[in-house]
Amino acid sequence: MRHLFCTTFLTVAMLSASCAADSPVVRPPKGQVYVFESDASGFNTKTVFYDDGQQVVAFDAQFTEGSAEQAIAFLKQQTSHPIKYLIVTHPNPDKFLGVPAFKKVGATVIMSQETAQHMPAVYDYKKYYFVNIAKSFTDSSFPKPVTADKTFADTYTIPTAGGGTVELRELHQAGISSNQTVAYIKQANLLIVGDLVHHRVHAWLEGPIVEGKAAYQTQPWVNALRRLQKEYPATARVYGGRGEAAPAALAFADQIRYLTQAETITRSYVESLPGNSLADKKAKVDYATLTKAFEREFPGYGLSYMISYGAYGLVNSL
Repeated sequence: MRHLFCTTFLTVAMLSASCAADSPVVRPPKGQVYVFESDASGFNTKTVFYDDGQQVVAFDAQFTEGSAEQAIAFLKQQTSHPIKYLIVTHPNPDKFLGVPAFKKVGATVIMSQETAQHMPAVYDYKKYYFVNIAKSFTDSSFPKPVTADKTFADTYTIPTAGGGTVELRELHQAGISSNQTVAYIKQANLLIVGDLVHHRVHAWLEGPIVEGKAAYQTQPWVNALRRLQKEYPATARVYGGRGEAAPAALAFADQIRYLTQAETITRSYVESLPGNSLADKKAKVDYATLTKAFEREFPGYGLSYMISYGAYGLVNSL
């Protein structure tokens, strides 16, 4: 797990990780969208808030309760409407560890049954890293496990003001994580997809955590994106877990291209290294050099530290 996140929690916070983000306030045809982005210490995770005019639905809870409190404070500067629901899109810690802050303000926490099922193993994997390797937390200071107030198997509908809905859907397939929930807000033509999309920033290429190991695979992630391409309007505005929002036609095509090229870049670099076997070569990977290769291929993309600390999953998958 040497490259699981970073050598220390503070190291990430000191990295330059700015990107060309959308305005934090967007006014779709129905309702409003507010977007909070943490700093690098929270892995530049975005919490998306949909305000229907009476109440707010939040998507993803941030990495710590402190970051979640910052997101909630940001929202209070935009609207007086209460957060009624928090949706966890997938079982990665920057999506669920901040849950207690949302519960304190009265939000009902909703996630799929698959997310709830996979969360404990991911929690243990990440806690081990941060406590025992990075030593950025102690056993007692690391965020505590969290639970949902409501889980669902396949779909779940949240009614909104004016007769609209937020339609939650579990994809039941791996992508960046072991599974993924997406949300479509038809009346506003918005699609929230969590970390399946990192538009115009580098992606976290660790992969799902399976039996205590990172299990990255490109094709399932690409398959999930192609499925969304077919099943949702090309004009829908897509909000990913990091990076800019973009029309679905652009967001999905660019992410597929990125993932395909990411594997090509990584394989080419690994195979160029000295060694008698692929295992020998992988052991000699210099992640700073690999990061530079990504930067050359994707000029203008932000969050290069995603490659430096997350691409070990892709490397190990070769």
